[in-house]
Amino acid sequence: MFERMSEIMASSNATPTSWFIYLVRCKDGTLYTGIATDVTRRLAEHGGSTGRGAKYLRGRQPLELLLARELGSRESALRVEHRIKRLPRARKESLVRDVGLLDRIIADASNSATSS
Repeated sequence: MFERMSEIMASSNATPTSWFIYLVRCKDGTLYTGIATDVTRRLAEHGGSTGRGAKYLRGRQPLELLLARELGSRESALRVEHRIKRLPRARKESLVRDVGLLDRIIADASNSATSS
């Protein structure tokens, strides 16, 4: 999982303040979406005993990173995260297989921000 994240970080031009959206599968099959500036660190927090991980993920390890995408600003990441969390499970599963769907969600979130 962490090797894959290293590839994602290396292939992007991430700056120290770049925000990422990520989607993980829990051992019980459920999906969790989150945002972070350092996805590797955040996944370690979710899996650790520091109390800094999401409450939802406690007892649901191991986690499998399904996707991570750099979005730039925190505002953009929060907007996309909100849209993904509202999707039904089947659409979230589609995100993993269809990168174009994630691109459309990102574009829609970006367009709604500029029109508000």
